[in-house]
Amino acid sequence: MTRPDLPLGLTVRALTGAALEDALDGVAALRIAVFRDWPYLYDGTLEYERDYLQTYRDSPGALLVGAFDGDRLVGASTSTPMEDHADEFAAPLAGIGVPPEAILYGAESVLLPPYRGVGIGHRFFDLRENHARSLGRSNVAFCSVIRPDTHRARPATYRTNDAFWQGRGYAPLPGVIAAFSWLDVGDTAETTKPLQFWMRAL
Repeated sequence: MTRPDLPLGLTVRALTGAALEDALDGVAALRIAVFRDWPYLYDGTLEYERDYLQTYRDSPGALLVGAFDGDRLVGASTSTPMEDHADEFAAPLAGIGVPPEAILYGAESVLLPPYRGVGIGHRFFDLRENHARSLGRSNVAFCSVIRPDTHRARPATYRTNDAFWQGRGYAPLPGVIAAFSWLDVGDTAETTKPLQFWMRAL
């Protein structure tokens, strides 16, 4: 499918190897900024981020899709082979009949608010799925956090990304839930959150 041109000055590029590594501090800053908002409410630190992002330095199959405004990184979408990602995410997939070696895991897509709604999200998925095919992967999966509708921090105007993901051919895997802990904004201790798996076959 042909995508409309991005606004002038914006580019989206697939980064691997040294180019990926050079961009990881920028990814850390984006994760801290974007995931602080609903629904993740993540109270992140650069120290934690650098440790978390080590996965992408260690995995030869890792991909970073970067969105740039000129030379400034304003968005990022990361992926690794499923077997290279954290056990907390790989274990729930054990019973679905698709081996980890057939799955590319999309860990996060983060984009600063002024750059949303212009087609960057589609490019993130296009390049992620192209990467999966280049690695011989038949499926792409990702997770989204599950928050109750009654949560005190839920904005009244919040809309999920479900329609966008479904339009890309993804569907939630019934009962396939990961668990991961982080510190919420305003809390003093980490709590464990459920994350719903979504997947599509390429």
